[in-house]
Parts: sequence; C-alpha cells; structure tokens
Amino acid sequence: MFKGRDFDPEQLFARRDNELRNRRGNAQGLDLDQALPWNEAALRQDLGLDLIFHAMARDDGFLFDVAQVGVLSSLSDLETIRYRQQAYQDCARNPQVIRELYQIVVDAISGQRKNYWMYARSPSAILHRSVEVLLMFVGALKRLRKTADQHSAKFNSEAFSNFLAMLLDELSDDYFSDIEEHLNRLKFRAGALISAHLGKGNKGGNYVLRRPLKDERGWLMRLLGEKPRSYSFQLHPRDEAGAQALTRLQDQGVNPVANALAQSTDHILSFFQMLRVELAFYIGCLNLHARLAELGEPVCFPVAAPGGRRTLSFAGLHDVSLALSMGKSVVGNDLEADGKDIIIITGANTGGKSTFLRSIGLAGLMMQAGMFVSAKSFVSEISDGLFTHFKREEDAAMESGKWDEELGRMSKIVDSLRPNALVLFNESFASTNEREGSEIAGQIVNALLDRGVKVFFVTHLYQFTSAFVARDMRNAVFLRAERNSDGTRPFKLIEAKPLQTSYGHDLYAAIFGDDVAAPAHAAENSVRAAGPN
Repeated sequence: MFKGRDFDPEQLFARRDNELRNRRGNAQGLDLDQALPWNEAALRQDLGLDLIFHAMARDDGFLFDVAQVGVLSSLSDLETIRYRQQAYQDCARNPQVIRELYQIVVDAISGQRKNYWMYARSPSAILHRSVEVLLMFVGALKRLRKTADQHSAKFNSEAFSNFLAMLLDELSDDYFSDIEEHLNRLKFRAGALISAHLGKGNKGGNYVLRRPLKDERGWLMRLLGEKPRSYSFQLHPRDEAGAQALTRLQDQGVNPVANALAQSTDHILSFFQMLRVELAFYIGCLNLHARLAELGEPVCFPVAAPGGRRTLSFAGLHDVSLALSMGKSVVGNDLEADGKDIIIITGANTGGKSTFLRSIGLAGLMMQAGMFVSAKSFVSEISDGLFTHFKREEDAAMESGKWDEELGRMSKIVDSLRPNALVLFNESFASTNEREGSEIAGQIVNALLDRGVKVFFVTHLYQFTSAFVARDMRNAVFLRAERNSDGTRPFKLIEAKPLQTSYGHDLYAAIFGDDVAAPAHAAENSVRAAGPN
C-alpha cells in the first residue's frame, strides 16, 4: 500500500479485531473513527459511499472496514498514488493469485485463534502453545513461499515484486529446516535438560535450559555399552505434590525460552495481520471491479496531476454508487475543464445534476486512494481535501432551522479548508429566499476562489449564477442538464449558460398528468422548484 511504511502502522485493525472477538457485556470495541477524516459521515451520505464499501466487502466486515479507511484516507502525493495503481494493475492481471495469498493469511490468523482455548498461564503451557502456533505458522509460510515461487514472474509492480522477492529470499529451505528442528526439540519428547545451582538452604537458582547432548555412538554401543553415570529418582504415581514441585522446577528452566518463543509468535502474527490488511484493500478493489464489469460500467486508471494545476478532463464518467443501487449501467458525462476554478451546474430537475456531482467526488476519492475510476478516461489534479455541502431534509434531530444548519455545516468546512481543496455544493443556501441565498452563496464562493479552493456548484439560484455569467470569468465553466423537447431527460450535461427556468411544470405534469393544467407557480422562474436532482 505504501512504499516506505505500513498502511496500518499501529495495527489498528488487528487490535480492533481482537476487541470485537473478545467483546464482553456492553463493550463497544476499538473505534476506527481515528483513522477516518472528520467529515466521513457527510462524505458517505452525500456520495453514496456505503454502496461502494458493501460492493468491495461482499458481506465481510473486515473488508468493509479496510475499504472505508483505504478510500477515505486520500493520498496527497503522486508517487504513492502511482505506486498503488501499479500494484493494483498486478492484482487485476492475477486476481486468483491475490485471493490465494489472502486466504493463506486468513487461514493462518484463524488457526492461531483456535489455540486460545488453552489457558496459557504457566511457562510450560505458554511454551507448548507457542510451539503449536509456530508450527502452524511455518505451514502457512511454506504456502506463501510456494505461491511466490510459482507466480512471482507474473508480477511487475514494485510493491509485489519486492514482496514476493522477500518471500523467496527469506523463506528458504534452510530456514524452514532450522525452525522445525528447534520447534520439535522444544516439544521435549525425551524430557527437558535443565541445569541449576544450589543456593542458600539448598534452594535452586540460576536455572538454565540446556540442549540435550547427542549420543554419537551407534545403536549397538548405545544398547550394550556403558551407561553414563547419573543419579535419578522416580515419582510415585500418586505423588501429586512431587509432580507439582517437579513442574515448578521445569517452569523455571523453560521460562526464558517460553517468553522468547511467545514474542516470536507475536512477531509472525503481526506480519500476517499486517499482510491481511494490505491485501484486504486490493481484494476489495477486485470485488468492486468485478461487480462493475457485470454491470457493463467502464473502468480506467486515472492520470493524477500535481495539485494546483487546475487539470480536469474526462470521458464517460459514471456515478458508481448510482450504478450499484440500480443494478445496471448508467449514463456517463464528458468534460474538458483545464484551467477552471469553478464549475456551475444548472438545468432541469431530475436531469442528472446531483448524479454528475457525485461522480466527480467519487472519482476524486478513488483516484487518490490509488484505485481505478468508472470512466473511459479521467485526468485530474489531486486535491488537498474533499468536502461536500449537500442540502439536507429537515428532520426532528435538527436543533435549529435548515438555514442555520446549512450555515453551521459551512462554518465547519471553512475551518478545515486549505488551498487546492475541492468543495462540492448541491442546492446549498436554497432554504431561504432567492435574493438572500444568492448573496450568501456568492460571497462564500468568491472567498473560496480567492483562497485557491476549487468549487463545483449545483444550484437553481438564478441570481447567483447570472452574477458569475456577467463577470465573463475565464476560470469558470457552466454546465446545464439537458431536457428534450418532450420533457424527457437524457441525463447528460452540456456546456451551456443557465436558463431562468427549472422546468417545474414537467414534474407537475408527471405527477398529475398532462391533461391537468399546471398552476402558474409551477412554471415560474422559481429557484426552489420541487423535485430531486
């Protein structure tokens, strides 16, 4: 996921996984909010991100969480975006290999959990559990090595080439032979050899676990030859106190080894957990890619340009969340907007304006996550933060009116804005009258443009849009949702200046029928015509 660091350096996902698995009572587990941007709830609601996360997860909660963090934690440097794009291109060419690697890791982590049935409190119990888990991990590492050996030549990206080369280099046959020999020896099938010193009061001290001496003699000499001089004793089968004392002696000898082995187990487990997180993001991308292919949606790898260049052009850009919700391909849009700071979208109700706005936000997030986008081609500068200000329906949870709520959300966005940020407005400031809404919207947008913020604005506020038209700004582009002569919508946006009507009578006719005369207010130049966008 990153060239020089881990995607989850604090292993947040592993800790959350453990919390959720060991949840007791009313415990809520570890919260992932600390890994998400402050406005993630607004982005999810306004852009329909949950539909994308569900498509990436396929009912897997872990994949869902990784998808959230991966998509919403936008990358800000071109090198890392391209690094991740190249890695996913390898995944797209070899999906079965990636899924095989992921399954190996999941099996290893699941197998480790099954060993938690043992209440490993004593050093001997800790040692026994660690040996069993490490032997299981060795089996998983062998599977990783075998997969790398078979398929490494198919991968070209720096990310996967380095990873597979590491597996081939470090997981050698000698490594497996040595580790298995040590682990089998630590099972103490022939007993444990421990040295100790006698201290005051004949108490033992300085316990050290020793490597058993190898008897180099042949089997005949071992059978008939002189036995080594030693002293021994045997416990009575019913001597429970003696057995407990002997176990305590053994625990003192194996304690340092048990601690070292437990640390080794945790180290290898951390490797598997981190690899699971890194691969999970690409598994989610493969799942989404496959679903879009089923729907006939176009997919391309976007070209990211440096921030501040005001670069934006695309062909056939689709709204992924709409396609997923409808279960079929949707209409795409084209645009050439290089050098533009503000794009104002007007036109007929239900003409595809909000759909277009969502497609812009989704494409930006997916590009800066190192993913593909749903378009025939897409070139865009990277933004320093994506923010949405969409209209909200009034509900009982609101502590004030819609107008105050709109201004409150705008204030929070302004507090977090930086130059080269991208703000998407959808019917903002329309909860008051035309004059006041246009004035407030104009002041806010002009301030954002002065600060170097890029703006997309969907609106019916004609006074607001006409003020920008009158200025004949070279850095502005005006788009309008098309309307056919019969009132139908092709859901395509064209470059055109705003009109004074939002065609509210089309909606009236659709609801009440063509044979019913529409009242005058349904066809007037209203900035708040009824109906969705």
